[in-house]
Amino acid sequence: MVKVPKANDPLGVCSIFDHDDLAITCPIRFRERWIVVEDAAGFFFPTDAKWTSLTEVPLKDQAGGKAGNLDLVLVSYDSHGKLVDYGALEIQAVYISGNVRRPFEHYMQNPVQNASMDWLKHPRADYLSSSRKRLAPQLLYKGGILRAWDKKLAVALHHGFFDTLPVLQGAEQSGADIAWLIYELRHDTPQDKYLLSRLKTVYTLFSETLEQITKAQVGDERAFLAELQSRLDEKLDNDNPPDAPLFQFGP
Repeated sequence: MVKVPKANDPLGVCSIFDHDDLAITCPIRFRERWIVVEDAAGFFFPTDAKWTSLTEVPLKDQAGGKAGNLDLVLVSYDSHGKLVDYGALEIQAVYISGNVRRPFEHYMQNPVQNASMDWLKHPRADYLSSSRKRLAPQLLYKGGILRAWDKKLAVALHHGFFDTLPVLQGAEQSGADIAWLIYELRHDTPQDKYLLSRLKTVYTLFSETLEQITKAQVGDERAFLAELQSRLDEKLDNDNPPDAPLFQFGP
C-alpha cells in the first residue's frame, strides 16, 4: 500500500489508473487469494512436494550485514518436517509520482459531484524509478546471494511494470534461475471489481538478466557535448565569473 503518513487520518492506495491501464502500487495487492505463492511454488518445487511460505525472512551477506528481507521464502519439507528445498519470492509494486492525498480529499468533499473528476492529472506510475531504485538493487544484492547458493528466485510484478523493462532473453523453465510472474487486474463484471490474474510467466538466467536490467540506455553524445560547450562558453564569458578558478598546465 502506498502510505501517506498522517497518524490521525491515514490513507493508502493499492492501485491507481495510469492512462488507460491500471498500476499496482502496493505489494500487498499481490496477495489476493495467494495465487502468487502457488505460481512461485510451481517454479521451485515438483508437483508432489509439501511446502509452505514464510514472510519477511532476513538475508545477510558474508560479513553478517543485512542484505534486506526476502518478501516470501517458500520452503518444501519431508514427512518429518525437515527442510528439503527453498526458493525466494520478491514482489515488486511500482512507485508513484505526484500527490495521492490532495485529489482523494477533493473527491471525498463531494463524491457524487466529483465522480467524473480527471484523476489522470494526479498520481502517475513511476516505472523508471521503481526499476532503478528498487528492482535492480534487489536483483543485485538479494538475487546475487541466492544465485551463489544455487537457489531460484521468482519476481512478481504487474504487466505494466514488466513492459517497461529491457527485453529479457528467455530460458527454458528447467534451467532458469528466475521466473518473472506477470499479473494483470481483470475486471470481473458480475462482481464489479478487479481480480488479480497471472498473465504469463517469463523464465530467464540470472547473469543475463542482471546485465540487461542494469545496462544504461546510452543516448546521443552530441547533445551532451552541446551542453558542455554551452556551459564552457558561459564560464569563459568575462561577464560571468566562474564559481571556481580557471586552470592551465605549464608555465
